[in-house]
Amino acid sequence: MTEIRNPLSALPASGKLLGLDLGTKTIGVAVSDGMRYSATPLETIKRQKFTQDAERIVQLIAENEAVAVILGLPLNMDGSEGPRAQSTRAFARNLAQKIAIPMAFWDERLSTSAVTRTLIEADVRRDRRAEVVDKLAASYILQGALERLRRG
Repeated sequence: MTEIRNPLSALPASGKLLGLDLGTKTIGVAVSDGMRYSATPLETIKRQKFTQDAERIVQLIAENEAVAVILGLPLNMDGSEGPRAQSTRAFARNLAQKIAIPMAFWDERLSTSAVTRTLIEADVRRDRRAEVVDKLAASYILQGALERLRRG
C-alpha cells in the first residue's frame, strides 16, 4: 500500500509522473517526460467499476514507468472541498491499496473549462472536443504540477 502524499515536494525527485483527471464518466490520463518538462495527453478511460479502472491505471503506471501519480482535486471556487473532492480522495485511498508509488493532489479548478475554451478557440468540433477534453485536462493538471515542481 502506498501513502497519499501532499505536497508535491514529497514525491521522488526524478522520473515520469502520471496525471489523472477523475470524472464521473471518464478518467483523463496524461504522462510527463522523464525530465518533467512537459505533460502529454495519454488516453481517456471510460469509467466502469473501480476494479477495472484501477487495473487500467496500474497498467499505465507500468507501461510508462511512472514513479508517482498526480490526481486532480476538484476544489470549489472558494477552495473548500465538496462532494467531488471527497469522491476523488476516496478513489485515491482505494487506488493506494493497489499501487506502490506515491500520489499527490493538484488543484484542478477550471482545468476542464480552460481546455474546452482552448479547443473552441481552435475551432474543434463538439464531438471531437468530447473525445479529447478529459485527457487534455489531465495534461493541463499535470503540467501545472510540473511547473510548481520546477519552481520548488
